[in-house]
Amino acid sequence: MAPDSSPTIYFGFGSNLWLHQMATRCPTSTYLGVARLNNYKWIINDRGYANVVEVGPKSTSKSEYSYVVYGLVYSLLPSDESRLDKNEGVPHAYMKELLACDFWASKDGEKVDVTAFPTESGKKMLVYIDRKRMNERTPKEEYVYRMNRGIEDAVKVGVPEAYVSEVMRRFVPAERKEDKRRSHEEKAKRQAVEFVDENLELGG
Repeated sequence: MAPDSSPTIYFGFGSNLWLHQMATRCPTSTYLGVARLNNYKWIINDRGYANVVEVGPKSTSKSEYSYVVYGLVYSLLPSDESRLDKNEGVPHAYMKELLACDFWASKDGEKVDVTAFPTESGKKMLVYIDRKRMNERTPKEEYVYRMNRGIEDAVKVGVPEAYVSEVMRRFVPAERKEDKRRSHEEKAKRQAVEFVDENLELGG
């Protein structure tokens, strides 16, 4: 039997919010829209990169954004899924899971309205998740650059600005022109093409 060549629907919540990075890493990928992963929270974990952590039932005392993760959705052909596995450090840095998400389809890349009913609820999507390193830490310096590019793109296509402010900005500072360091920018651009995890000990 021939291998399955059907596309994988992938939910990107970290630096793969940056459309340029996804187009570079996964050239046959197609942006499809915005999705929301419920009963998870977004953090920067022990490695200094984005992760999602499962949380309990929503408490009325907390913001609605404390219990959801927004991300961008892409269609991946098998060759690009393999490239993404390498960039995500599977199985040492992240594991692959299929998780149910609410999905808002974008028409021709236009901004979606996540206050409207989803195009599809409970849609299973590929999520790269680290269930071992779930403590909150600060991001790698080069990762801040890539995350800021991803945040810019995510807001443009419909991820709520309030979510960015309340959740992501706890970990990822907004850049100021006077704070930019070219060394970090150049390193970030190299990492966008092909990620190398300098702190990951393979087999550890």
